[in-house]
Amino acid sequence: MAGEAKSLTPKQCAVIDIALDTIKVCVMFKFIVTPVIKLLLTVVAEDDLVAEHLITVLIHCVGGKQSFSLPLFSHLFPFFCSNTSMLEETAFLEKSSELTSLRHALSLYTQTTDALIKTFVTTQHAQGSGVEKPVGEISIQIDLFTHPGTGEHKVTVKVVGANDLKWQTSGMFRPFVEITMIGPHLSDKKRKFQTKSKNNSWAPKFNETFHFVLGNEDGFECYELQMCVKDYCFGRADRVVGMAVMQLRDVAEKGSVACWCPLGQSVTMDETGLTAMRILSQRSNDEVAKEFVKLKSEIRSAEEGR
Repeated sequence: MAGEAKSLTPKQCAVIDIALDTIKVCVMFKFIVTPVIKLLLTVVAEDDLVAEHLITVLIHCVGGKQSFSLPLFSHLFPFFCSNTSMLEETAFLEKSSELTSLRHALSLYTQTTDALIKTFVTTQHAQGSGVEKPVGEISIQIDLFTHPGTGEHKVTVKVVGANDLKWQTSGMFRPFVEITMIGPHLSDKKRKFQTKSKNNSWAPKFNETFHFVLGNEDGFECYELQMCVKDYCFGRADRVVGMAVMQLRDVAEKGSVACWCPLGQSVTMDETGLTAMRILSQRSNDEVAKEFVKLKSEIRSAEEGR
């Protein structure tokens, strides 16, 4: 609260501190004392400036900067849903974009891992686009198929090759391509394949084909392929050269596409994507969530000699 003290009186700061401490205590003991919280929010709502600062702090918590934030909001969400009419009585809250952001973050937190990944895929349309300084390019062919009887979706991916890979190393360069299908309902399905590595080639040819089964719960628009060129390293972690993302929504209309995709140093995402990532990163016992966060967090490795 130190950074906010200039615009708040000591009494206002005390109200905010009490509000946050009360909420934390309720969550710590895994219950919400509704009358207490309602009284607290009624007091807060009487002062527009206090309400504004409290919401700003809560949004800060949702952003993952406080260790108690996610358990906190899992308990607070039902209360906020049932008491929004009371909160909206103040002029500030009626017009508050911060409250809208808070509600959106809360709605994301309550989603399952599958739903969050689906939200990510269907909102993050520019992950691999607009690469200003490509570190190479990859040639792929994608074919989509839907069974007319069962509605089961299948995807065939042919990794043709890569070109103009910008990579410096003091040893042998052994590039290979790792392709991962991202989307809902894939926990019991094969999600990742990789090509064989090629020795000392900055324009390798692979010509390897892989098959993904998606099921019939969602359409192709809920899935994407992430392709990552890596340098194979024996006895240590492989190094990332560059990556690209192809969303199947861009392929669905034609059913097939063959193209060159520029390789970037990382994927990009907006605030919705970042919030989904923060939430999934807290699910340490969920293998699908852990795999997703690791995949989307990868960045180009440092080159040897640079």
